[in-house]
Amino acid sequence: MAHREVDLLRQCPLLLPQNLTKTVYEGFISAQGRDFHLKILLPEDLQLKNARLLCSWQLKTVLNGYHEIVQQRMKYAPDLMSFMMELKMILEVALKNRQELCVLPPPSQFYSLLIEEIGTLGWDKLVYVDTCFSTIKLKAEDASGREHLITVKLKAKYPEESPDCFVDFPVPFSVSWTPQSSLISIHGQFLAALESLKAFWDTMDEIDKKTWVLEPQKPTRSATARRIALGNNASINIEVDPRHPTMLPECCFLGADHVVKPMGFKLSRNMHLWDPEYSLLQNLKDVLEIDFPARTILEKSDFTMDCGICYAYQLDGAIPDQVCNNSHCGQPFHHICLYEWLRGLLTSRQSFNVIFGECPYCSKPITLKMSGRKP
Repeated sequence: MAHREVDLLRQCPLLLPQNLTKTVYEGFISAQGRDFHLKILLPEDLQLKNARLLCSWQLKTVLNGYHEIVQQRMKYAPDLMSFMMELKMILEVALKNRQELCVLPPPSQFYSLLIEEIGTLGWDKLVYVDTCFSTIKLKAEDASGREHLITVKLKAKYPEESPDCFVDFPVPFSVSWTPQSSLISIHGQFLAALESLKAFWDTMDEIDKKTWVLEPQKPTRSATARRIALGNNASINIEVDPRHPTMLPECCFLGADHVVKPMGFKLSRNMHLWDPEYSLLQNLKDVLEIDFPARTILEKSDFTMDCGICYAYQLDGAIPDQVCNNSHCGQPFHHICLYEWLRGLLTSRQSFNVIFGECPYCSKPITLKMSGRKP
């Protein structure tokens, strides 16, 4: 008991007992630099569930709407110190919410200025505006006819204070701002950025249109990677540089060794043929000496998409990226599925970070290389 009283005095030094039986406490509770008067009446057994809390009018005003929560915490708190700590937390939240509600709205000039700027820019460019005029979405088309959106988060001191801008770009976008800037200048800088990224989006659109992109299934304008089906349950993952989209991208082949190794050899052998004057897709065709098969062609062939263990394509966002190396099999698997399968086989063995076992489909040897952490 003495230990609890010391803790209470340490946490609430302004709350003191008013009698020897310590059934009455009176004093102050502090929050956000303010002190609030209160009085707590405890029963003889000192059980908080039967206690009464008497608040000053200032504390009552702040806690308006929180009375049920306070009563609930008083009912279930194990001791007075625990209750006072919880009451202080509730009081902190209540004060914070009151401060947010008391924030003064922008002056009328703020709204009239924005309406004037939108009118100058063109109401057809406006996609969305909230009731407070704090969030505005504008649209623009690039030279290839693609529509793009920019979200502008305005601050109360606009235009003295720079707004925050959010775009779906593969590179950072920052707005050059002065107190004389406006929505028109933001939209102009947005258009200039769109023009600088036109070649990148043209490149990615050609890939999306003329190949079967396995990942991402619904690419955003900021996505720089594509995993493209090659056939024979093999694929290539490319990472395109947004600033130099026709340059040789980072390439990673996925699939059975007997399929992807020859691709890797061709890439190394023909890399000198890469010509930035041609499109990225055309260069890939020339260097790899292939025509990327269309989805309609692959779907009619024996190209298998689903995992041979869980029979699903996507599993927690991942798609099958492990393939049996047997040329008569080539069944794909999710990394985690194959890991669990091989781990359950008595005949499997592990050497360092490689597991050796048998393919669930053809029973031929199959290996799985583990990453730094387990799946």
